[in-house]
Amino acid sequence: MSAAPDITPFQGQSVCVFCGSSDTAHPAYLQAAAELGEGLARAGDRLVYGGGGVGLMGAAARAAHAAGGRVLGIMPGFLRSRERLFDEVETVVVTSMHERKQLMYDQSDVFVVAPGGIGTLEEAIELLSWKRLDLHAKPVIFLNQNGFWNDLLAMIRHNVDEGMTPPSFLSAYDVADTVEDTLRQLAATRGA
Repeated sequence: MSAAPDITPFQGQSVCVFCGSSDTAHPAYLQAAAELGEGLARAGDRLVYGGGGVGLMGAAARAAHAAGGRVLGIMPGFLRSRERLFDEVETVVVTSMHERKQLMYDQSDVFVVAPGGIGTLEEAIELLSWKRLDLHAKPVIFLNQNGFWNDLLAMIRHNVDEGMTPPSFLSAYDVADTVEDTLRQLAATRGA
């Protein structure tokens, strides 16, 4: 086990944003990620994210940083070149994906799942699984821009309808259709 990383303490709300690292994402998703990052900074929240300078991750981090916000990036060393570390913000390099996710979780008060690829999907499922197992009670908000997460949300509903998950689980997360709605929901979690 590696030593605990040296992270600057933060007294406000920390919002972990799981999102895509693809530079080929639709420009509307990249724009929304930038708006989310800027909105977090303006609200005084710290953005906790995967540390990359590409795709939605990079757009959110750059916008939060440009707006004077606090940003904490967490990246496993083997992804440094692939996700092009955004080192203009506080960044911790860890040894594995498991360590990355655990540290992102530990450093966050609330989670936003924005559009992303298979890695984002995996992070969302693990986060929901932990919540189902009562390993955490932190708010989870899906940024469902343009219905991006509709199929996943339908699959969760199907899982409930088939008796695999209790109906109460449908209240384990919230859904926002826009960045503005996401920021409004985040404001409601502040200090809760």
